[in-house]
Amino acid sequence: MSLADHTWPELGDALSPGSVALVPLGSTEQHGPHLPLATDHLIAEALVPGTMWVDPPEFRDYVESFTRNLAYHGVDRVVFVNAHGGNVQHLREVGRRLHEDEVAYAVEWMWDESIPELVDDLFERNGPHAGPKETAMITHIAPDLVREDRLEDARDGGLVDLDDADVTVHGARTFYDAIDNSANGAFGDPTDVTPEKSERLFEAAADRLVRLAEWIGERDRDALFPEPRVERED
Repeated sequence: MSLADHTWPELGDALSPGSVALVPLGSTEQHGPHLPLATDHLIAEALVPGTMWVDPPEFRDYVESFTRNLAYHGVDRVVFVNAHGGNVQHLREVGRRLHEDEVAYAVEWMWDESIPELVDDLFERNGPHAGPKETAMITHIAPDLVREDRLEDARDGGLVDLDDADVTVHGARTFYDAIDNSANGAFGDPTDVTPEKSERLFEAAADRLVRLAEWIGERDRDALFPEPRVERED
């Protein structure tokens, strides 16, 4: 079974001590004039399930490493197309390192943050995780993976309105994981999703990404890296 294609209740019923995880590993590299650069990881992914998270230091080091490799091959502008809020601070840290070293201009981009007004317009009760906006994106990208018969369960067993939870108290964030606020990990009302809304959301985010890439590509290299520091007089 592929971990990435199943919900957490399905995996909870299937996984147990003694289960064996197969982790796909590959490389993006040349495979002659007849095969794609994706050959290695396409084969690995076809043979095994999904992947898991890694600790932040290893994640940052890995992203920085492959970005430096891109720069080595002449690509000095990178957009980290991010879909996970927990990655934001780490990707920005990597971008800062690369920026200071003048290796590459790398920025973190999160699709929903590029179109916040549209997200609010489309969904009355949105949520930061497993809510209508993410449900809409998967509805457009891979509709067969959306369990439409469980949308009401996601709403009724989750947290529809963040105002109903003490997510912040006197300016302090009070939680560390979704389970602290939502019994089933869902936030918002995913029953509000339609194919039309899903397409509109995806197309709008894709347009923003294209515009960002064009903006970065049009800038002079000197304008992308730090200004010379002011030298202190003796």
